[in-house]
Amino acid sequence: MGLITAVGLVLHPRRDCSTALSTITGWARGRDVSVLGLTQEVARLDQGTIGVDEHELVHRADLVVSLGGDGTMLRAMRLAQGHRAAVLGVNLGRLGFLAEIDIPDLADALSAIDDHRFTVEPRAAVRATMGDTATTSFNDVVLVRMPGRGGSAAVELQVEGHRFLRYVADAVVVATPTGSTAYSFSAGGPIVSPRAEGLLVIPSAPHSAFNRALFLSPGEALALHVLPTSGELAVEADGIVVGEAGPGDVIDVVMVPAAANVVRLGRTTFYQRAQRRLGLSGSAEAD
Repeated sequence: MGLITAVGLVLHPRRDCSTALSTITGWARGRDVSVLGLTQEVARLDQGTIGVDEHELVHRADLVVSLGGDGTMLRAMRLAQGHRAAVLGVNLGRLGFLAEIDIPDLADALSAIDDHRFTVEPRAAVRATMGDTATTSFNDVVLVRMPGRGGSAAVELQVEGHRFLRYVADAVVVATPTGSTAYSFSAGGPIVSPRAEGLLVIPSAPHSAFNRALFLSPGEALALHVLPTSGELAVEADGIVVGEAGPGDVIDVVMVPAAANVVRLGRTTFYQRAQRRLGLSGSAEAD
């Protein structure tokens, strides 16, 4: 990330962003940096931002700043996918896993960026394709049962074109390392370093005898075949319903390495954030 001439903002739709926005626009004025925001998001604010559409924002911005929580950060990463701008996550309110800093640290963070005291880390995504429709997410893709629509998710996993195993569960989660602390974790999956490469597959509330997770290497092709015994399923990407699947449907899943980049300032580690968020206090000692 070189000279910054434009900063793009992605805002939480409800939380108060005014303090953070004032810090950013004040910093930008002193450096002749344009501050861009999505028109529908910055219309409620009057702090020297330029309203643009998604296409213009990611093409003009050298840095994208996410102001919100994990959901806002994921949306910013999806917007920045495939573009040069790295994403800096600023947490508003509750502690998140993905945001790099809190609001009180924002001014110092912008100074650190000025002084090139930061690193940029790639984040993998997962792309799911069903028919002619493809969707990309940075946490997970989930096939989840729809109550009243025929029962559990019955899904066969085929790896590299070969049948491997079947899950019968409330949901089948395919998570990136970044998403290991989201739906996958609540389903009993492991905490995976965001620097790891691969995809984690795990059933949520499994009804079948086999209930273990599977971890695939980045280049391995995965196909999720919805079995004839399955109920109707919703297809979710980063918690957003993007489609439906039923018996006979096939969802092809691949990992997309380095789909987006995030700014790291080195002030907290992933493990420190996970420890605080999950309330971990170290290993229990035997009496």
